[in-house]
Amino acid sequence: MPKIKFSLFSLRDLVVAFGPVTLMVIVVCSVGYWLVDPAPPRVIDMSTGQENSAYERLAKRYAEELGKNQITVRFQQSLGSQDNLQRIADPESAIELGFVQSGSIDASEAEEKHLISLGSLFCEPVWVFYRSNKEITHFNQFKGKLVNVGPAGTGVERLFRQILSVNGMDMKDVSVQTMTDTPATVALLDGKIDVLVFSTASDSPLVQMLLQTPGIRLFDFVQAEAYTRRFPFLSHVVLPRGIVDIGKDIPAHDYHLISPTATLVAHDSLHPALISLLLQAAQKIHSGANWFSRQGEFPSDKYTEIPVAAQAEKFYKNGPPMLQRYLTFWMANFFERMWVVIVALGALFLPLSKIIPPLYVWRIRSRVYRWYGQLRIVEHAIEELVPEHRAQTIARQLRRLDEIEEKVNQISIPLSYAEELYDLRSHIHFVRTRVQSLTDQEK
Repeated sequence: MPKIKFSLFSLRDLVVAFGPVTLMVIVVCSVGYWLVDPAPPRVIDMSTGQENSAYERLAKRYAEELGKNQITVRFQQSLGSQDNLQRIADPESAIELGFVQSGSIDASEAEEKHLISLGSLFCEPVWVFYRSNKEITHFNQFKGKLVNVGPAGTGVERLFRQILSVNGMDMKDVSVQTMTDTPATVALLDGKIDVLVFSTASDSPLVQMLLQTPGIRLFDFVQAEAYTRRFPFLSHVVLPRGIVDIGKDIPAHDYHLISPTATLVAHDSLHPALISLLLQAAQKIHSGANWFSRQGEFPSDKYTEIPVAAQAEKFYKNGPPMLQRYLTFWMANFFERMWVVIVALGALFLPLSKIIPPLYVWRIRSRVYRWYGQLRIVEHAIEELVPEHRAQTIARQLRRLDEIEEKVNQISIPLSYAEELYDLRSHIHFVRTRVQSLTDQEK
């Protein structure tokens, strides 16, 4: 198949004309990609909770959601809310994110420790289960009882102290145990402790089981509304009658409970782009209705004493960033980070658009025009003929014209510029005719 020398445009010349500018754009974009705003990390370290706890189960769901965007969540088990808080605040810790119960820290202290809230995720009621033949109706009836409040890192002990304080009691009025939830539940069922206090979501297997266990009662916070006025981080929630088992009427009546909320807390060094991605995952995981919240009530920027991150506030007000609604996370993040560079390149487009096309035209036409210089050399040679070398000079210039014509015939240019090529060939013929006329004169 014969080689195609002509086309509508010359790819090689196009590359040469656009190449330097394209290379400059690539270099500028590459530098901007790393310097304008660092790319989000592909790994997040998260502190969760005790083994098989609600926090640990949720962390696995977050890992699954973020994994869809090629982000790995590495999570570490902890004792609970207070433990998570300490890890996130520790500058030497790699932990960037964790679940924290509302009421675990005040706003000023959170700000000092560079903590930010991404919002509250779900209600985490205080469950007070006890063994008794009679129903206990007031908290001071727990005096002298053996009460398990979990390890210090869970945050339940702090909350239990606050509850005791507004009931005119302190920790000395009860015998405190600090077992983790599962062993403590076994101890309650075996009669080794009297009261089990913990705070967790309603889907906890321990809660589901204890609500259906004969001989185990749930404390009814009939003064729940008063508690929420004393402690703004608490909410008044109701466990509806029959919610566990309508057929068996479990529970047999409505129970009033006080509830902090589980909050997603991060160090303020967390990349802003990850905040939006985490909240999109939170919407998928927590927006459904459950025993204590309506559809779409969570996640929320309410019920948290830790300052809500500016990026999170923007998310709750406007939803996900516009580009992330239509592009993949990494592609959207690239354009969001590079908008300054893109605007700058856009400003350069107009002057570049006036420079590059003429440069391309010059590249094409220069292949033809440079041979006119050779023709001028031939003409100059015959204009300065020396009589004694006349014949040799004329013969040499004719050979030179043949060489020029041979090389010109091998020039490949786009068809749109073929007119210049044919003009050159006619001018070569014109000069040859002129030189040959001198030969005729010689004869």
